[in-house]
Amino acid sequence: MKQAFDATARGLRTFMSDVAEGLFEVTHNGFALLGLAIVFGVLALAARPDLRQSGEEQLMGWLQSRKPPPEVSDLEPTAIDRTTAASPLELPKPQAAVAYWLSKKYRVAVEPLSVLVSEAFEIGKRTKLDPTLILAIMAVESSFNPFAQSHVGAQGLMQVMTQVHGEKYESAGGTLTAFDPVTNMRVGVKVLQECIARAGSLEGGLKYYVGAANLPDDGGYAGKVMAEHARLQLVITGRAPSTAPTPPGMRAQPMPVVAPAKPEGTSPQKVALASDL
Repeated sequence: MKQAFDATARGLRTFMSDVAEGLFEVTHNGFALLGLAIVFGVLALAARPDLRQSGEEQLMGWLQSRKPPPEVSDLEPTAIDRTTAASPLELPKPQAAVAYWLSKKYRVAVEPLSVLVSEAFEIGKRTKLDPTLILAIMAVESSFNPFAQSHVGAQGLMQVMTQVHGEKYESAGGTLTAFDPVTNMRVGVKVLQECIARAGSLEGGLKYYVGAANLPDDGGYAGKVMAEHARLQLVITGRAPSTAPTPPGMRAQPMPVVAPAKPEGTSPQKVALASDL
């Protein structure tokens, strides 16, 4: 009896061993065949781009057919066309460095800043003005708030006096475009060019720009702009200065400036050439 059980156990062990070995062989051969099929498939797709394109189209069609229906929304699919934002990865390295540095310092998203930085470099190329000077003025004037407005009516990124320079916005659609970041920058640069031409120097032009042409000093405005201008130039060269926050009493923010005295016989258009700080 014992011999019969032993024989049966040996038979079962042999059977299970044979089954396991068979499964291993089948699995091994199956994976080998699958690997060969993949290799041949890749070679075929490489040799026949038309087959690859057809396969990609079929796969995308299959995925799209299983995509859940979009939620009902009142959002406009064309809203992206009105968005002033871009990826900083699309900028040249120096411009991207400027965008990231300004984003960190002024706590503004880097994507809209990327558009402003790129536009500043384009305008700078056309007007022969240093783009970092344009960005420095925006930083001091509005801290990159495109909807900023002073108590005397200076508006937008570069705090342009819209009532004084309204005609400069006409070709863009009217004075409401003062709150379009790119339009405000372009108009602000035109005003800055006029101020520099009138004063005969950059520092003098900044004094005109801030509306302090007839005052003993500009309240330190030109110094703030030039200091930020110098920091941005360091960023471009790869020597980014610290963006540690300035003490509350020293931080550059829009502040009132006494309007220059109006000379007799001078129109407001010639007196208030620019925005307040």
